[in-house]
Amino acid sequence: MSSTPARIAALDSSNGLSTTAVPVPELPASVEELAAAAVIRLGWHGVVLPEMVLMGRKVVVVAELLADAHAERVCVGAGPEADKTTVSTWVWPEMEGRVPPAAVRIVGVLAVARHWRTALASAVPFARYGNAAVVLPESVAFSHDYLANGLPRVRRYGVSVLLADDEKDLSVDVSGRQENAPAEDTAITRWVNELVYEQVLATAS
Repeated sequence: MSSTPARIAALDSSNGLSTTAVPVPELPASVEELAAAAVIRLGWHGVVLPEMVLMGRKVVVVAELLADAHAERVCVGAGPEADKTTVSTWVWPEMEGRVPPAAVRIVGVLAVARHWRTALASAVPFARYGNAAVVLPESVAFSHDYLANGLPRVRRYGVSVLLADDEKDLSVDVSGRQENAPAEDTAITRWVNELVYEQVLATAS
């Protein structure tokens, strides 16, 4: 969804709002509530995990447990492996066929924040691996800073943007890329997958 005429007019106006002209708005609901609503709005299917820190970013991950792979890992006692150094060896050619299979599929990654810069900094690192989205207070989208600087970055990285109004209702401001192809296995993607697998099991217990 592209910008509305009113917002384009605000951008063209010399009196457009700057980020220093108004205080950063509050979120109308908790991160958990907004993330759950965003997942429904985006049509993502999976377990909505509690906000967690991945690669130094606070994000909400939506993931699916792969039943067959999980059952195989349970049978051989291969639980989630959180040690980054250990997991980094799993992608070595000589380890092929000797490491446990990925037991979750990451459907998408969300960042919920009061400011677009904070949200985008959290979501963008994950956009290269799959679906990424941000949830912002609705008023942010009318700021000059977001219109002039935020929207070009959002479109460049393929991140979806959802806006939350005061009634906690969400609308899609920008539809990002919807990636369904599995991400290439790398040391980082396997490690992130293991951390998410750990959280999926903790959430289910």
